[in-house]
Amino acid sequence: MNTIEIYTSPLCGFCHAAKRLLAQKGASFAEVDVLKNPDRKAEMIKRASGGRTVPQIFIGGTHIGGCDDLYALERAGKLDALLSA
Repeated sequence: MNTIEIYTSPLCGFCHAAKRLLAQKGASFAEVDVLKNPDRKAEMIKRASGGRTVPQIFIGGTHIGGCDDLYALERAGKLDALLSA
């Protein structure tokens, strides 16, 4: 299974929704809370090619985008294959 990293904030509803979908899929992920670790926010922005909002999701080292992008992959039937690759 691909490594999943997600940059989040505890105040973000989209972060909770993205984590919920991943949990429903049985996918484990490494979470980086940018409020607890503000120095990691610059890292997130660089990795996400300027993406400043949370969540920012990476699967297998590839930037997926945010919550809407994750759900779009699910609707298109592509998320399972990406998670298991």
